[in-house]
Amino acid sequence: MTMNAMQIRTVVGIIGNVISFVLFISPAPTIWRIFRNKSVEEFLPDPYIACVLNCMLWIFYGLPFNHPNSTLVVTINGTGLVLELIYLSIFLIYGKNSHRKKITLFLIIEVVFLGIVAGIDLNVFHTHKSRSTFVGVFCVVFGVAMYASPLTIMWKVIKTKSVEFMPLPLSIAAFSNGCCWTAYALLKFDLAILIANGTGAVLGLIQIVLWLSYYGTTPKKSKTSRAAAADPEVQLQNV
Repeated sequence: MTMNAMQIRTVVGIIGNVISFVLFISPAPTIWRIFRNKSVEEFLPDPYIACVLNCMLWIFYGLPFNHPNSTLVVTINGTGLVLELIYLSIFLIYGKNSHRKKITLFLIIEVVFLGIVAGIDLNVFHTHKSRSTFVGVFCVVFGVAMYASPLTIMWKVIKTKSVEFMPLPLSIAAFSNGCCWTAYALLKFDLAILIANGTGAVLGLIQIVLWLSYYGTTPKKSKTSRAAAADPEVQLQNV
């Protein structure tokens, strides 16, 4: 039995959900470390705050009145949103007052921002195409920003000639995630998902190339550095 393009797209989207979930769950060692030590140490909530807005925008983008037939976009970003809020709740419990104020302030700003975007979207635009284009612009901007977050780590790899703090499995997952959602976007053309994840695929590939290039010059890990590398704080975006 031959599958049509929409069925193939659904299968690709399901695979994309699985890979994206792996990326969403990747900060779990860091969160567990905070929970175990009852302290956030030097970890920052910034990546999780940024990911909350990213997830909310993609959820809104995938709703039927904006972009029909995007259930898989909504499901993975809904899952991601729940996980990010759990991560932030740990920071609220074990963080400093400065962390609590920062998280609360930025979450309020993000909700207000989404409300403004939603208000303009629903009142100014009246077709699926115009609405998805309007919301998609914000999704692309924040999506590319999330995918670009490891650029500082990539620069550190080049500077130190060491891949100690850029785990290969995460780089492969980021590349696979970008490729999977790029294919999803091409099967039923979706420019917003294509740009965001095409960028992610390219950056993921660069990370893999860097890892292969500098693995041989990476110093042997000490016990301390192994523990640090096991707690990656930077996570990547979903779709």
